[in-house]
Amino acid sequence: MPGSVRFVVCGSIVGLMLAGCALTPVAADDRAAQVTSLPKIIAHRGGTGDAPENTLEAVRRSIAHHADAMWLTVQLSKDGVPVLYRPADLSALTDAKGPVSALTAVELARVNAGWSFRRGDAYPYRDQPAGIPTLREALRTVPAAMPVILDMKALPAAPQALAVARVLDEESAWSRVTIYSTEAEYQQSFAAYPQAKLFESRDATRGRLVRVLLDQGCVDAPAEHTSTAFELHRAMTVVEKFTLGEGRSDVLATLWTPATVACFRQKPDVRIVAIAVNSADDYLSAACLGIDAVLADSPSKMAAIREGVAMPLRCAARGAADQQ
Repeated sequence: MPGSVRFVVCGSIVGLMLAGCALTPVAADDRAAQVTSLPKIIAHRGGTGDAPENTLEAVRRSIAHHADAMWLTVQLSKDGVPVLYRPADLSALTDAKGPVSALTAVELARVNAGWSFRRGDAYPYRDQPAGIPTLREALRTVPAAMPVILDMKALPAAPQALAVARVLDEESAWSRVTIYSTEAEYQQSFAAYPQAKLFESRDATRGRLVRVLLDQGCVDAPAEHTSTAFELHRAMTVVEKFTLGEGRSDVLATLWTPATVACFRQKPDVRIVAIAVNSADDYLSAACLGIDAVLADSPSKMAAIREGVAMPLRCAARGAADQQ
């Protein structure tokens, strides 16, 4: 999830919590909490660190590496078919150029989505092309028992929501799919489908996280059965307004902390996904926070990290004051 977030702070300086939790395993004689289950691993864009993103090759590798769920990015082809691709232009990753919406699904299948994928100094998929698949093909490749998260990327939302809903109907896939988007327009479009499962809007999640971190309290905990997702760490710009101007500070903030998790957990069955978790330290932090799942670029790497965690995991204990 590239880019930064800009916050405007009026009046005096307000402190933004930047430090994460002290969550590394501790010695047996220290006061500690034990974790008996680890976060599930979601393959980001099908597993973009292991194979060309959003391709069937990536999906198959992530399945082989024991990913627990699949995160796939959806746009519409020229002929209205939901296909898997993320950037605005084909030139970002492929040997073609122009928007996805300029080519039909059949034409997109002949585009090499692995053209820019690099492994070391080599580009292995330039001689082994990986086409842009349809959503239907991906759903048929992912095991029926594996959850799938569909990240909606194109606007306007209504045509894509309609096309995706048609595929989910025909593939009987509603029960295993959850819809995510950074655009609130998709929450509105999929609201027309009572069988749709949605992540809450990114705006709602971000606003709640920041209010807790700025010591404004947990005044709007998510409703029960809500799915939420946000980066574990995020580059942000804090803007302080003055009468005669403004001051800016660029920070790398940690968004999921004991306090924010406690706020989100006030109602039962709230699911938390930590985005961009790609290191052992971040995975252990997410585990000790009680995060449900992490969104990882390389399921092969994260599966090895998970396999190497000695259970039960012992995490540095926190006093009650740290949870407020």
